[in-house]
Amino acid sequence: MHHANHYYGHSHVLARYCGLDDTDPPRLHGYLQHGWNIGDGMAPDHEYVPGVPKFVWSERVRRRAWSLGRREVYVVGSPWAYLVAMEPEPAGAPERAGTLFYPFHGWEGQHIIGNHEGLIDEIKATEEGPVTVCLYWQEFRDKRVRATYERAGFRVISHGYRGGWWKDLDPGFLYRQLAEQRRHSRVASNRLSSAIMYGTLAGCEPAVYGDPMQLEREKSAFGGQARIVREWADLHGPKLDLTVARRIATAELGADRLLPPAELRRVLGWPSLREDPDFELTGVLTR
Repeated sequence: MHHANHYYGHSHVLARYCGLDDTDPPRLHGYLQHGWNIGDGMAPDHEYVPGVPKFVWSERVRRRAWSLGRREVYVVGSPWAYLVAMEPEPAGAPERAGTLFYPFHGWEGQHIIGNHEGLIDEIKATEEGPVTVCLYWQEFRDKRVRATYERAGFRVISHGYRGGWWKDLDPGFLYRQLAEQRRHSRVASNRLSSAIMYGTLAGCEPAVYGDPMQLEREKSAFGGQARIVREWADLHGPKLDLTVARRIATAELGADRLLPPAELRRVLGWPSLREDPDFELTGVLTR
């Protein structure tokens, strides 16, 4: 299985939904989209074997992939949408408060270039309640970056490490992210991203504002940041139309395209429960 299929515990969430062992997901027969994507759903820095199925989150991404000549592309919905469906917000949960802000982050191959102090000033000028800043593990381990946000009086956290090359896997990543988002009434970032889509689907009021910063050697694939601002204008600004934002997030995350467990198992090439009558559903994922 391609190692990116395990990012953020995606394969574990899907295995649980399918009624399989979520502590040891079966091999997924294809490539799974692992983040909100304005292109064909696949990361541009990965190599893909022609003819191998690609599993994308939304119909928009499938159409883009088809226009680029990609075939064997299937809409299955995002792991996040399946998780939200499996984990409804409990009755009597504490009232949400404050903002969860996700600064645009780098990744293992590219670091971020930007003015964190300037972004902090914009956050303070916009948010009325307490602010939690969630940093990607890379920035969280940078003591200077973390201390910059802590000195501003923000609570600073990280959801964890996404995993890579079958190492440091974190099946509980999305569970922690969902729990954290449900503590907050708003979710915000300086760039439109998976986290904003996730928070909107999880019931937060979204916002996108501030200096978008840059990646080292950033390339504008599929139109880049300029296209994102232009095409998803309704998701940019400190105050958004919540009805419109939720409609967009539902479509982008494929929450309206979730497959029944039996069909998802078939599409992903996973065994049906009837093929394994002695299998015991464990459901013992450590969160």
